[in-house]
Amino acid sequence: MSGGKRVALYVRVSTDGQSTENQRQELQQVAERHGWKVVATYVDRGVSGAKGREQRPQFNALWQAVARREVDLVASWSVDRLGRSLQDLVSFLGELRAKGVDLYLHQQGLDTSTPAGKAMFQMMGVFAEFERAMIVERVKAGLQRARKEGRVGGRPRVPSRIEERARQLLAEGTGIRKTAELLGIGVSVVQRLRAEAAYVKHAR
Repeated sequence: MSGGKRVALYVRVSTDGQSTENQRQELQQVAERHGWKVVATYVDRGVSGAKGREQRPQFNALWQAVARREVDLVASWSVDRLGRSLQDLVSFLGELRAKGVDLYLHQQGLDTSTPAGKAMFQMMGVFAEFERAMIVERVKAGLQRARKEGRVGGRPRVPSRIEERARQLLAEGTGIRKTAELLGIGVSVVQRLRAEAAYVKHAR
């Protein structure tokens, strides 16, 4: 890239406890090495990359700066700082291209002023969306499997006959851990049954 470009830096962290300073400093150093002029720095703190631009105030402000042609290049730490939605990423790249603005991604060493850089950016967006979709599918599959196995919220549902036997053992003076071992159920289940029994006894 040629020197003298007007650059906007964009940094984002998902939680308020994380720091944006490392990202900002690295990008500032890159700008200095290339002779770019940093004209604005946009920082979104405690905002997920899955959220749209309307829910990311500084990202939205960056879009507006691009639309007004106030910058020649946008520099960010990584593609996932810009977003995790393929639609948002492609829309943003389209806006950059329409305004003649380039994109630099530090972690990926990406420069969209080249055809290869543009293609790589689109492919990274595809994989980011694919990864997100896979995570969602794994969670759904896990919940469906849990329901089929009679589990609620990931915990096994104990058959009523086992619960009744546990109550009997507890009434006979068998300890919580021993009862759990004898019946092959969790200690927390036995604790719940004992607490329920104590409540019923007290209520009577």
